[in-house]
Amino acid sequence: MTDERSKPALMQGNEAIAEGALAAGMRFFSGYPISPSSEIAETLSRRLPQVGGTFIQMEDEIASVSALLGASIAGIKSMTATSGPGFSLMQEGIGYAAMAETPCVIVNIQRVGPSSGVATLPAQGDVMQARYGTHGPHPMIALSPSTVSECFDVTVKAFNLAEKYRTPVVILGDSVIGHLREVVTLPGELQVVNRERPKGPPGKIQPFETTRNDEAPAIPDFGTGYRYHITGLFHDETGFPATTPELVQRETERLVRKVEAHRDDISYVEYLYMDDAEVAVVSFGCSGRSARAAVKAARARGLKVGLVRLITIWPFQEQVIKAVAERCPRIVVAEMNLGDVANEVRRVTRNSVMVEQVNRHNGLLITPSEVMAGIEGVMNRG
Repeated sequence: MTDERSKPALMQGNEAIAEGALAAGMRFFSGYPISPSSEIAETLSRRLPQVGGTFIQMEDEIASVSALLGASIAGIKSMTATSGPGFSLMQEGIGYAAMAETPCVIVNIQRVGPSSGVATLPAQGDVMQARYGTHGPHPMIALSPSTVSECFDVTVKAFNLAEKYRTPVVILGDSVIGHLREVVTLPGELQVVNRERPKGPPGKIQPFETTRNDEAPAIPDFGTGYRYHITGLFHDETGFPATTPELVQRETERLVRKVEAHRDDISYVEYLYMDDAEVAVVSFGCSGRSARAAVKAARARGLKVGLVRLITIWPFQEQVIKAVAERCPRIVVAEMNLGDVANEVRRVTRNSVMVEQVNRHNGLLITPSEVMAGIEGVMNRG
């Protein structure tokens, strides 16, 4: 496969996600067909049997995420793919994965919503749901690709982060990037991370034992000789339910801190022309492509404009935005929703900078000219 990957190929974004998952070691996929993510399942229905993996089409998205968790608990790198309506149905399972510290990757190829919305048109309206869709305090990592090549790279990163921090990771794609075809040359050599397994013999380890408040436990795989309990309830080091206030407080903080304390490791961002920028355009996903074109056009006109493209959406790039705000008094945020990331930028900067929103939520891609209008608008404000 290394030789085959190193050859240029015309590939769709959804196909690149499937190939990235395989390259990362994913060998179990459970899903239910839903536009505009279905090509991921279609690709893996062919490819997984070729590498000794398992593909299951489930009866719905609740069953899909449940099967995903079971496979991961047994030690198999696992993934599912869906779009907005299915992502909503998966939220309880995502919360279970966070509590039971079960590594998995959930791909959400976003479309116009709410409800069934428009099944085949793009949007970026699930940003806040990716972070806060399931109940209670919990860690969350979400990554967003902007190119077909990056679909592959981001998927490998998603599995590495899921395995390292034993947590669900969401890939926030969109139907533009998912259905886009580009010529790509996929990397031959990859850094692949596998979850830590316990080093002690059965009966001598506690499956959920940790030594620090910012680490994930080395939980054994089911079926490998270790006997332990796993649950979505708060539990002690043995895995059995425990509800003392001290334990609940400690474990809540640890679950969140094992991600929050490692933001530098999780943070992926692209900068363009930011060395002397006086206006920063912040964007991500498909909107990041239009933002890039607008920034290049602004530079051609002699305007000092730069691009900050967020690849990691959650945890939110607070230090990145704070550093940008210290240098750029004007920020334009381009996104295909009504202002999810723009509101995060305002929160982080405490409204100390001008923030201009460029938004669409009608199924049409934001154009470079619209981003340029946002740049001109914020520059004309003072």
